[in-house]
Amino acid sequence: MISENLLEVRQEIQNSCALVSRNPEEVNLVVVTKSVGTQEMTALYQLGERNFAENRVDVLLEKQEALKAFPGIQWHFIGHLQRRKVKKVIHTIDYFHALESLKLAEEIQKRATKVLSCFVEVNVSGEESKQGVSPAELLSFIQALQPFDKIKVVGLMTMAPFEADEVEQLAIFNQLRSLQEMINDLAYDYAPCTDLSMGMSNDFSAAIQAGATYVRVGSALFKE
Repeated sequence: MISENLLEVRQEIQNSCALVSRNPEEVNLVVVTKSVGTQEMTALYQLGERNFAENRVDVLLEKQEALKAFPGIQWHFIGHLQRRKVKKVIHTIDYFHALESLKLAEEIQKRATKVLSCFVEVNVSGEESKQGVSPAELLSFIQALQPFDKIKVVGLMTMAPFEADEVEQLAIFNQLRSLQEMINDLAYDYAPCTDLSMGMSNDFSAAIQAGATYVRVGSALFKE
């Protein structure tokens, strides 16, 4: 079933790219494995997937230990990261998708021994339930990260409301793309901001149409 689901998701990525004349190779599929075990992850690895994401530190560490014999995996942390847990995870991940405060940046800077690729989380929709920097504060936040030489801002991340229709999804994702282009144009060495992490199982098609380069997909891959 997983192989069929993966084919469906890959086809949807291709179709979404075709709508806006994009190359599907520009889109990285990040498999969100928070609801499954290492058996399903191994199956996806054998099908060619290498980007895996978790949102809980302890679960991430357990799965990394279980899959340590599998070369080439890129590990993504996609959840809210508590400052007290930074030291546990900072040396085990390749990408962090939820940088949203200077206090967290300070803790990463303090604990990291190598540069960490980070996405700044932006609360485009303005939902109170969501973390993230507001669009109005984004530029000053990015500029405040300049002293932190262990943080590289590779892009921006956002989430659309779960109940949003495609028109609303596109509006939110296009706004993030505009913000990403603004930061990218500034050509900061520490914040190249070339990437967009947006789109999940229910809205990754709209995200790709708006320019997503990383889509975070879980339930669409593991449905029965």
